[in-house]
Amino acid sequence: MHWADVIARDLISRTGSNLISTGITPSGTLHVGTLREAITAEAVRKAVVKAEGSVRMIYLVDSIDPLRKRYPFLPENFEAEVGKPLAYIPCPCGEHKNYAHHYIQPFLDSIQELGIHCDVLWTHEQYEQGRFADVIDTAIVNKERVADILKEVSGRDLPKDFFPYSPRCEECGRLSHTKVTAYEKPYVGYQCACGHSGKADIRKADGKMPWRVEWAAKWKVFGVTCEPFGKDHAAAGGSYDTGVRLAKEIFGIEPPRPVPYEFVQLKGKGQMHKSTGSSVTGVDALRITPPQVMNYIILRVNPERHIDYDSGMGILEMVDEYDRTEKMFYAGGAEERDADLLRAYELSQPEGPRSKQPLQIPYRHLVSLVQIADGFDGVMTILRRMEMLDDSVASEDVAILKQRTDCVKYWLDAFAPDQVKFEVCSSMPECQLSEQEREFLGKLYESMRGVEWEGETLHDAIYGCAKECAVGPRGGFQTLYRIFCDQKQGPRLGFFFSTLDRDFVLGRIKEASD
Repeated sequence: MHWADVIARDLISRTGSNLISTGITPSGTLHVGTLREAITAEAVRKAVVKAEGSVRMIYLVDSIDPLRKRYPFLPENFEAEVGKPLAYIPCPCGEHKNYAHHYIQPFLDSIQELGIHCDVLWTHEQYEQGRFADVIDTAIVNKERVADILKEVSGRDLPKDFFPYSPRCEECGRLSHTKVTAYEKPYVGYQCACGHSGKADIRKADGKMPWRVEWAAKWKVFGVTCEPFGKDHAAAGGSYDTGVRLAKEIFGIEPPRPVPYEFVQLKGKGQMHKSTGSSVTGVDALRITPPQVMNYIILRVNPERHIDYDSGMGILEMVDEYDRTEKMFYAGGAEERDADLLRAYELSQPEGPRSKQPLQIPYRHLVSLVQIADGFDGVMTILRRMEMLDDSVASEDVAILKQRTDCVKYWLDAFAPDQVKFEVCSSMPECQLSEQEREFLGKLYESMRGVEWEGETLHDAIYGCAKECAVGPRGGFQTLYRIFCDQKQGPRLGFFFSTLDRDFVLGRIKEASD
């Protein structure tokens, strides 16, 4: 049984109505690994729905968290924003509501593509609406016990003046510079390092709870029954252990069912964006990986296993695996050992599997087509000429093909290794060919004139002629790359030639052989 279904059964056995929570602090560009949490949560939600359970999912944007430091990607003037809640810091580019919105919106757009069904909640708005007022009061009233739990679980000493609430100075706007001086519900008196003294209203966004206390408080406020989180939080003495104690002993609730997950590790040579020099982001991952495939990459393994994500050549292997599983899903008759993979495929479809197998154009083919064709219409034209498409193609399949084409184009521009890149020379490039190479090209011309213009057939013709000639297979392939692309390597030649006009290919080979 797939792990998502196991979790769903457990949740339904515990309560009649479940709420799954996930989220992120948008302090900067989000790493590809952040996709795992949202995809994991959505898989559990779908599994509960399939098991006819009642479930809802929320995505909490921790927009009231303070900016911890001026990161290298921020201009110097943001030094003055350190310590302020992310929601109350200006947008770095000036086009979004605030700092938090700037960094989270592209990610929120991405999870929509993944088919993640959730209500997005901004924590600064929840504080503004007074939803945290009661739990803040509870934590303050029990502050000594809260401090004892934090020390007992984490093993770390707390400051003598520990207080489970940090006021936000109304003068300088910082959370990190204030010291609590008094509490008389609903006001927390404070003295700020900037020299200002004032009162914070716990019914407003005048402050926030410390992270470990706030996490358990969220479970109480929203009624969370299940939450995925990174393995670092699940470590002994970590924030989840703290949350369990706080949930039971301070807030009087049962903690949510945990779903700890391993990290996504970047592998291979495609870890950096070629133009920005930055690491692969969650948005990058979805611009080079179709959303269904990204879902499948995450869901095919247990959350407690790490995932290697290679944005270089590895992306081709990942899509190939997805396509093989898709074929198996629709072919039927799969072995029992493949049941979890098939379920992962089912869960990976944003709106559920279609009634029949979607059109499959191999990703590796598209890598060639995108570099040959003039835009998406050109790709469609070539595929029709190759009889891989006809006029009856479904609109859903055209949408998938367009999505894959866009992903391949972005991958070629930003992450693909040079070995897969090429450009077809419009005229014969200047190159010196030996007599042996000309002899090979002459034989190949005669051979290719009489064969079916299809990838495998053309490959066999090229290989067969090269093997019979002194140049050998390797030399023969390199010769063809030189006269067509002015380089020594390139795409798979058989398929490559099949995408080009027959007369153009034969004419170039004839010209080079004379």
